[in-house]
Amino acid sequence: MAQAVAVIRAFYKGITYRGREGHWAWMMHRVGGLGVLLFLALHIFDIFLIGFGPEVFNRFLFIYHSPPFRVLIVFLIYGVLYHALNGLRIIIIDFWPSTTRYERQMFWVAMAIVIPVWLVAAYFTIAPIFAPH
Repeated sequence: MAQAVAVIRAFYKGITYRGREGHWAWMMHRVGGLGVLLFLALHIFDIFLIGFGPEVFNRFLFIYHSPPFRVLIVFLIYGVLYHALNGLRIIIIDFWPSTTRYERQMFWVAMAIVIPVWLVAAYFTIAPIFAPH
């Protein structure tokens, strides 16, 4: 029991280190990048399948239209959008160090752009699941 409590405390310390926007921006940037990397690996694999003929390739494509994968695509869209805008925020901070005093505001501006765009994209990605066939 004591070990479980220690693990929970360590996890909590990991997600609250420095707290606030900077740490969350760092974590979401890394997770978004990993999600994009995993999707890229899957995409390379499905393109590889073309070498086995169009019927093998087409049989694999069902995965992209399945409901669970559409949900994963919604998270992928968020990861791509966030990773791109946060990357621009990082570039601005790197090229103009005086902007570090506005780091929190820039994080929230990025989120104010990412979330509405992501919600619209999520709607159009998830809607076909509920459409009558």
